Amino acid sequence: MATIRQRGSNWEAQIRRKGWPTLSRNFSTKADARAWATVIESEIERGVFIDRTEAEKNTLGDLIRRYLQEVSGQKKGAESERYRLTAMLRDPLAQVKVATLSGKLIAEWRDKRLKQVSGSTTNRDLNLISHVINVARKEWGIHIDNPVSMVRRPAENRGRNRRLGHGEEERLLAALETPPRDPRGRLTGPSNTWMRPLVIVAMETAMRRGELLSLHWRDVDLSDRFARLHDTKNGSARDVPLSTRAANTLAALPRHISGRVFPITADAVKKSFTRAVARACLDDFHFHDLRHEATSRIADKLDNVLELSAVTGHKSLSMLKRYYHPRARDLALKLG
Repeated sequence: MATIRQRGSNWEAQIRRKGWPTLSRNFSTKADARAWATVIESEIERGVFIDRTEAEKNTLGDLIRRYLQEVSGQKKGAESERYRLTAMLRDPLAQVKVATLSGKLIAEWRDKRLKQVSGSTTNRDLNLISHVINVARKEWGIHIDNPVSMVRRPAENRGRNRRLGHGEEERLLAALETPPRDPRGRLTGPSNTWMRPLVIVAMETAMRRGELLSLHWRDVDLSDRFARLHDTKNGSARDVPLSTRAANTLAALPRHISGRVFPITADAVKKSFTRAVARACLDDFHFHDLRHEATSRIADKLDNVLELSAVTGHKSLSMLKRYYHPRARDLALKLG
Protein backbone atom coordinates (compact mmCIF):
# COMPACT_ATOMS: atom_id res chain seq x y z
CA MET A 1 0.00 0.00 0.00
CA ALA A 2 1.34 3.44 -0.91
CA THR A 3 2.18 6.00 1.75
CA ILE A 4 0.53 9.39 1.28
CA ARG A 5 1.79 12.23 3.46
CA GLN A 6 1.77 15.98 3.44
CA ARG A 7 5.03 17.86 3.00
CA GLY A 8 4.57 21.58 3.35
CA SER A 9 1.97 22.66 0.81
CA ASN A 10 2.38 19.48 -1.30
CA TRP A 11 1.36 15.85 -0.92
CA GLU A 12 3.95 13.12 -1.40
CA ALA A 13 3.03 9.64 -2.64
CA GLN A 14 5.64 6.97 -1.90
CA ILE A 15 5.58 3.34 -3.02
CA ARG A 16 7.85 0.69 -1.52
CA ARG A 17 7.80 -2.85 -2.94
CA LYS A 18 10.31 -5.63 -2.40
CA GLY A 19 12.39 -6.09 -5.52
CA TRP A 20 11.42 -2.67 -6.88
CA PRO A 21 13.09 0.73 -6.48
CA THR A 22 11.39 3.16 -4.12
CA LEU A 23 9.12 5.48 -6.08
CA SER A 24 7.88 8.86 -4.94
CA ARG A 25 6.30 11.94 -6.40
CA ASN A 26 4.84 15.21 -5.14
CA PHE A 27 1.40 16.56 -5.99
CA SER A 28 -0.58 19.65 -5.14
CA THR A 29 -3.58 17.63 -3.82
CA LYS A 30 -3.98 14.43 -1.85
CA ALA A 31 -6.43 13.07 -4.44
CA ASP A 32 -3.85 13.43 -7.25
CA ALA A 33 -1.21 11.70 -5.12
CA ARG A 34 -3.52 8.78 -4.35
CA ALA A 35 -4.61 8.46 -8.01
CA TRP A 36 -0.98 8.32 -9.18
CA ALA A 37 -0.10 5.71 -6.56
CA THR A 38 -3.09 3.56 -7.58
CA VAL A 39 -2.01 3.55 -11.25
CA ILE A 40 1.64 2.74 -10.46
CA GLU A 41 0.73 -0.07 -8.05
CA SER A 42 -1.61 -1.55 -10.65
CA GLU A 43 1.17 -1.51 -13.28
CA ILE A 44 3.57 -3.19 -10.84
CA GLU A 45 1.00 -5.91 -10.06
CA ARG A 46 0.47 -6.58 -13.78
CA GLY A 47 4.21 -6.55 -14.53
CA VAL A 48 3.95 -3.69 -17.03
CA PHE A 49 5.44 -0.91 -14.92
CA ILE A 50 8.02 1.36 -16.55
CA ASP A 51 9.87 3.86 -14.41
CA ARG A 52 9.24 7.22 -16.08
CA THR A 53 10.99 9.26 -13.38
CA GLU A 54 14.03 10.21 -15.47
CA ALA A 55 11.91 10.92 -18.53
CA GLU A 56 9.70 13.23 -16.48
CA LYS A 57 12.70 14.91 -14.84
CA ASN A 58 14.89 15.58 -17.93
CA THR A 59 14.27 17.82 -20.91
CA LEU A 60 15.48 17.09 -24.43
CA GLY A 61 18.07 19.80 -23.82
CA ASP A 62 19.39 17.86 -20.80
CA LEU A 63 19.87 14.80 -23.01
CA ILE A 64 21.61 16.85 -25.70
CA ARG A 65 24.03 18.37 -23.18
CA ARG A 66 24.90 14.94 -21.78
CA TYR A 67 25.30 13.58 -25.32
CA LEU A 68 27.70 16.42 -26.12
CA GLN A 69 29.83 15.51 -23.11
CA GLU A 70 29.81 11.73 -23.43
CA VAL A 71 29.25 10.82 -27.08
CA SER A 72 30.00 13.58 -29.59
CA GLY A 73 33.69 13.81 -28.74
CA GLN A 74 34.23 10.20 -29.83
CA LYS A 75 33.04 10.85 -33.39
CA LYS A 76 35.04 11.89 -36.45
CA GLY A 77 32.58 14.69 -37.18
CA ALA A 78 32.63 15.97 -33.60
CA GLU A 79 33.14 19.62 -34.51
CA SER A 80 30.22 19.73 -36.94
CA GLU A 81 27.98 17.74 -34.60
CA ARG A 82 28.71 20.04 -31.67
CA TYR A 83 27.75 23.03 -33.80
CA ARG A 84 24.41 21.45 -34.78
CA LEU A 85 23.56 20.27 -31.28
CA THR A 86 24.43 23.64 -29.75
CA ALA A 87 22.05 25.27 -32.23
CA MET A 88 19.32 22.78 -31.22
CA LEU A 89 19.72 23.81 -27.59
CA ARG A 90 18.45 27.27 -28.54
CA ASP A 91 15.23 25.84 -29.97
CA PRO A 92 12.09 25.75 -27.76
CA LEU A 93 11.92 21.98 -28.39
CA ALA A 94 14.96 21.58 -26.12
CA GLN A 95 12.89 22.82 -23.16
CA VAL A 96 10.28 20.05 -23.50
CA LYS A 97 10.30 17.24 -20.93
CA VAL A 98 11.36 13.95 -22.51
CA ALA A 99 8.23 12.22 -21.17
CA THR A 100 6.00 14.61 -23.15
CA LEU A 101 7.88 14.39 -26.45
CA SER A 102 5.51 13.17 -29.15
CA GLY A 103 5.34 12.60 -32.86
CA LYS A 104 3.18 15.73 -33.11
CA LEU A 105 5.87 17.92 -31.49
CA ILE A 106 8.61 16.45 -33.67
CA ALA A 107 6.47 16.93 -36.81
CA GLU A 108 5.85 20.58 -35.90
CA TRP A 109 9.60 21.07 -35.38
CA ARG A 110 10.28 19.36 -38.74
CA ASP A 111 7.88 21.65 -40.59
CA LYS A 112 9.39 24.75 -38.99
CA ARG A 113 12.90 23.54 -39.81
CA LEU A 114 11.98 22.91 -43.46
CA LYS A 115 11.20 26.62 -43.82
CA GLN A 116 14.79 27.39 -42.85
CA VAL A 117 16.91 24.63 -44.44
CA SER A 118 16.72 21.87 -47.05
CA GLY A 119 15.11 18.46 -46.67
CA SER A 120 18.50 16.75 -46.49
CA THR A 121 19.67 19.02 -43.65
CA THR A 122 16.38 18.49 -41.81
CA ASN A 123 16.80 14.71 -42.14
CA ARG A 124 20.32 14.89 -40.73
CA ASP A 125 19.01 16.86 -37.74
CA LEU A 126 16.20 14.34 -37.22
CA ASN A 127 18.74 11.51 -37.33
CA LEU A 128 20.81 13.28 -34.70
CA ILE A 129 17.83 13.84 -32.38
CA SER A 130 16.86 10.20 -32.85
CA HIS A 131 20.35 9.02 -31.91
CA VAL A 132 20.40 11.21 -28.80
CA ILE A 133 17.11 9.66 -27.67
CA ASN A 134 18.20 6.10 -28.50
CA VAL A 135 21.42 6.47 -26.50
CA ALA A 136 19.36 7.80 -23.58
CA ARG A 137 16.97 4.83 -23.83
CA LYS A 138 19.63 2.14 -24.15
CA GLU A 139 22.42 3.46 -21.94
CA TRP A 140 21.02 6.02 -19.52
CA GLY A 141 17.86 4.26 -18.36
CA ILE A 142 15.47 6.90 -19.66
CA HIS A 143 12.32 5.11 -20.80
CA ILE A 144 10.64 6.72 -23.78
CA ASP A 145 9.37 5.63 -27.17
CA ASN A 146 11.42 7.40 -29.82
CA PRO A 147 9.01 9.97 -31.35
CA VAL A 148 11.29 10.61 -34.34
CA SER A 149 10.39 7.14 -35.68
CA MET A 150 6.74 8.22 -35.81
CA VAL A 151 7.09 11.11 -38.26
CA ARG A 152 7.40 11.28 -42.04
CA ARG A 153 10.79 12.25 -43.39
CA PRO A 154 11.08 15.07 -45.94
CA ALA A 155 12.38 14.24 -49.41
CA GLU A 156 16.13 14.30 -49.82
CA ASN A 157 17.68 16.94 -52.06
CA ARG A 158 18.73 15.96 -55.52
CA GLY A 159 22.42 15.07 -55.66
CA ARG A 160 24.68 17.96 -56.60
CA ASN A 161 26.42 17.85 -59.97
CA ARG A 162 28.00 21.32 -59.99
CA ARG A 163 31.26 21.39 -61.92
CA LEU A 164 33.56 24.23 -62.87
CA GLY A 165 32.64 25.75 -66.21
CA HIS A 166 34.81 27.48 -68.79
CA GLY A 167 37.11 29.99 -67.11
CA GLU A 168 35.70 29.38 -63.62
CA GLU A 169 38.78 27.59 -62.28
CA GLU A 170 41.00 30.48 -63.36
CA ARG A 171 38.66 33.03 -61.75
CA LEU A 172 38.51 31.04 -58.52
CA LEU A 173 42.28 30.68 -58.23
CA ALA A 174 42.74 34.35 -59.05
CA ALA A 175 40.30 35.23 -56.26
CA LEU A 176 42.37 33.09 -53.90
CA GLU A 177 45.59 34.98 -54.61
CA THR A 178 46.77 36.30 -51.28
CA PRO A 179 46.65 38.94 -50.22
CA PRO A 180 44.10 40.32 -52.73
CA ARG A 181 44.39 44.12 -52.95
CA ASP A 182 42.60 46.96 -54.70
CA PRO A 183 44.44 49.54 -56.87
CA ARG A 184 45.23 51.54 -53.75
CA GLY A 185 46.93 48.54 -52.14
CA ARG A 186 44.22 47.90 -49.56
CA LEU A 187 43.29 44.31 -48.67
CA THR A 188 40.03 43.22 -50.27
CA GLY A 189 39.97 39.64 -48.99
CA PRO A 190 41.50 37.21 -46.50
CA SER A 191 45.30 37.06 -46.32
CA ASN A 192 45.28 33.27 -46.02
CA THR A 193 48.27 31.89 -47.90
CA TRP A 194 47.09 28.28 -47.51
CA MET A 195 43.81 28.55 -49.40
CA ARG A 196 45.04 28.58 -53.02
CA PRO A 197 47.27 25.49 -52.67
CA LEU A 198 44.54 23.76 -50.64
CA VAL A 199 42.04 24.23 -53.45
CA ILE A 200 44.52 23.06 -56.10
CA VAL A 201 45.34 19.87 -54.18
CA ALA A 202 41.63 19.25 -53.58
CA MET A 203 40.93 19.52 -57.32
CA GLU A 204 43.82 17.19 -58.15
CA THR A 205 43.24 14.45 -55.56
CA ALA A 206 39.50 14.41 -54.67
CA MET A 207 40.42 14.47 -50.99
CA ARG A 208 37.76 15.69 -48.58
CA ARG A 209 38.24 18.90 -46.65
CA GLY A 210 38.72 17.03 -43.37
CA GLU A 211 41.27 14.69 -44.96
CA LEU A 212 43.28 17.62 -46.30
CA LEU A 213 43.23 19.47 -42.99
CA SER A 214 44.34 16.39 -41.03
CA LEU A 215 47.19 15.57 -43.44
CA HIS A 216 50.71 15.64 -41.93
CA TRP A 217 54.02 15.95 -43.73
CA ARG A 218 55.16 12.60 -42.32
CA ASP A 219 52.45 10.98 -44.43
CA VAL A 220 53.40 12.74 -47.68
CA ASP A 221 55.91 11.05 -50.00
CA LEU A 222 56.80 13.52 -52.74
CA SER A 223 59.36 11.22 -54.35
CA ASP A 224 56.83 8.43 -54.97
CA ARG A 225 54.01 10.98 -55.23
CA PHE A 226 51.38 9.80 -52.79
CA ALA A 227 49.80 10.86 -49.50
CA ARG A 228 48.69 8.39 -46.85
CA LEU A 229 45.39 9.06 -45.10
CA HIS A 230 44.98 7.22 -41.80
CA ASP A 231 41.65 8.61 -40.62
CA THR A 232 39.07 8.84 -43.42
CA LYS A 233 35.30 9.27 -43.37
CA ASN A 234 34.61 5.58 -44.04
CA GLY A 235 37.15 4.45 -41.44
CA SER A 236 39.61 2.86 -43.87
CA ALA A 237 43.11 4.17 -44.48
CA ARG A 238 44.11 4.79 -48.09
CA ASP A 239 47.01 6.06 -50.17
CA VAL A 240 46.10 8.91 -52.50
CA PRO A 241 48.27 9.31 -55.63
CA LEU A 242 49.48 12.84 -56.35
CA SER A 243 49.43 14.28 -59.83
CA THR A 244 52.44 16.30 -60.99
CA ARG A 245 50.51 19.49 -60.30
CA ALA A 246 49.54 18.35 -56.79
CA ALA A 247 53.09 17.23 -55.96
CA ASN A 248 54.59 20.50 -57.20
CA THR A 249 52.04 22.50 -55.22
CA LEU A 250 52.84 20.61 -52.03
CA ALA A 251 56.60 20.85 -52.61
CA ALA A 252 56.32 24.65 -52.75
CA LEU A 253 54.56 24.89 -49.37
CA PRO A 254 56.42 26.04 -46.24
CA ARG A 255 56.66 23.54 -43.37
CA HIS A 256 54.59 24.50 -40.34
CA ILE A 257 55.79 23.77 -36.80
CA SER A 258 52.65 21.68 -36.16
CA GLY A 259 53.66 19.21 -38.87
CA ARG A 260 50.32 19.67 -40.63
CA VAL A 261 50.39 20.32 -44.36
CA PHE A 262 47.53 22.84 -44.13
CA PRO A 263 47.57 24.31 -40.58
CA ILE A 264 44.19 26.05 -40.75
CA THR A 265 40.75 25.32 -39.31
CA ALA A 266 37.65 24.10 -41.11
CA ASP A 267 35.88 27.33 -40.18
CA ALA A 268 38.68 29.42 -41.71
CA VAL A 269 38.47 27.38 -44.92
CA LYS A 270 34.70 27.84 -45.10
CA LYS A 271 34.84 31.60 -44.63
CA SER A 272 37.79 32.17 -46.98
CA PHE A 273 36.33 29.95 -49.69
CA THR A 274 32.91 31.60 -49.50
CA ARG A 275 34.46 35.06 -49.92
CA ALA A 276 36.64 33.86 -52.81
CA VAL A 277 33.63 32.34 -54.60
CA ALA A 278 31.81 35.66 -54.27
CA ARG A 279 34.81 37.60 -55.65
CA ALA A 280 35.09 35.13 -58.54
CA CYS A 281 31.35 35.54 -59.28
CA LEU A 282 30.75 31.78 -59.19
CA ASP A 283 27.13 30.75 -58.80
CA ASP A 284 26.23 28.11 -56.19
CA PHE A 285 29.70 26.60 -55.79
CA HIS A 286 30.72 24.89 -52.52
CA PHE A 287 34.06 23.55 -51.32
CA HIS A 288 32.77 19.97 -51.47
CA ASP A 289 32.01 20.49 -55.17
CA LEU A 290 35.78 20.33 -55.66
CA ARG A 291 35.56 16.62 -54.80
CA HIS A 292 32.93 16.15 -57.52
CA GLU A 293 35.13 18.07 -59.96
CA ALA A 294 38.23 16.06 -59.06
CA THR A 295 36.46 12.69 -59.26
CA SER A 296 35.12 13.50 -62.71
CA ARG A 297 38.54 14.65 -63.94
CA ILE A 298 40.34 11.61 -62.55
CA ALA A 299 37.72 9.32 -64.10
CA ASP A 300 38.77 10.61 -67.53
CA LYS A 301 42.30 9.37 -66.83
CA LEU A 302 41.51 6.10 -65.01
CA ASP A 303 39.18 3.81 -66.95
CA ASN A 304 39.23 1.13 -64.25
CA VAL A 305 36.48 1.69 -61.67
CA LEU A 306 38.50 -0.11 -58.98
CA GLU A 307 41.43 2.22 -59.54
CA LEU A 308 39.15 5.25 -59.42
CA SER A 309 37.52 4.13 -56.16
CA ALA A 310 40.97 3.47 -54.67
CA VAL A 311 41.81 7.14 -55.28
CA THR A 312 38.53 8.64 -54.07
CA GLY A 313 37.88 6.22 -51.19
CA HIS A 314 34.34 5.30 -52.23
CA LYS A 315 33.40 1.80 -51.11
CA SER A 316 30.42 1.29 -53.41
CA LEU A 317 29.70 1.99 -57.07
CA SER A 318 26.48 3.81 -56.16
CA MET A 319 28.40 6.33 -54.03
CA LEU A 320 31.07 6.73 -56.69
CA LYS A 321 28.38 7.50 -59.28
CA ARG A 322 27.16 10.39 -57.14
CA TYR A 323 30.53 12.10 -57.66
CA TYR A 324 31.16 11.29 -61.32
CA HIS A 325 29.56 13.89 -63.61
CA PRO A 326 30.90 13.58 -67.17
CA ARG A 327 30.17 16.46 -69.52
CA ALA A 328 28.08 15.50 -72.52
CA ARG A 329 30.50 17.22 -74.90
CA ASP A 330 33.40 15.19 -73.51
CA LEU A 331 31.48 11.95 -74.00
CA ALA A 332 30.58 13.04 -77.52
CA LEU A 333 34.27 13.51 -78.35
CA LYS A 334 34.99 9.98 -77.10
CA LEU A 335 32.22 8.62 -79.33
CA GLY A 336 33.86 10.21 -82.37
